Amino acid sequence: MLSTAFTWWGTAVTWLEIVAFALAFGCVACNVIESHWGWPLAIASCALYAWLFYANRIYGDASLQVFFGATSAWGWWQWLFGRRAGDPAGERLRITRLQPGTAPVLSIAWLAMWLLLGAVLDRFTDTDVPYLDAFPTAGSVIGQLLLARKYLENWWVWLLVNASSIALFGYKALWLTAVLYGLFMLLSLAGLRRWRRSLRAVQP
Repeated sequence: MLSTAFTWWGTAVTWLEIVAFALAFGCVACNVIESHWGWPLAIASCALYAWLFYANRIYGDASLQVFFGATSAWGWWQWLFGRRAGDPAGERLRITRLQPGTAPVLSIAWLAMWLLLGAVLDRFTDTDVPYLDAFPTAGSVIGQLLLARKYLENWWVWLLVNASSIALFGYKALWLTAVLYGLFMLLSLAGLRRWRRSLRAVQP
């Protein structure tokens, strides 16, 4: 899987990166249309990206894939069987917004996780991008939890995560993955627009 499939911009692109790319793209596309089948695709892509990132010394994102795999199983269950307090019995989990005042708390949590994880990576690993790696890693934790519970604001989080990830993967010459995160930005915008329409449709 780590053998070269083709060379792009003077950099080898592996079969591992190609398969992980395809699975991850399918996962986010399913999330946009609110299909629960995105979650098993996420589990598979997480396993492959953990391998790829570890091989490229992007340890924060490699560790994040393990978290993603576990929370994707939880997210799959939530989208199939989860409910919110006060929802009618038998009604599936619906798209909603965060309660007022929650966004600043999440922003502070993101900042704290970024600085802490960056310091840990800098101190205990041989990575050359500790804080550039830590920023999208910390944000992805928040984005994944919001997505699993169908909070509209997850798409704003993913837009920031994807932008910083493009910079990270471009620096590491993982060009195909950088392109993937560019596509993720477009899908995040599409998801934000579609989920907003869905939310308006159910509001009185």
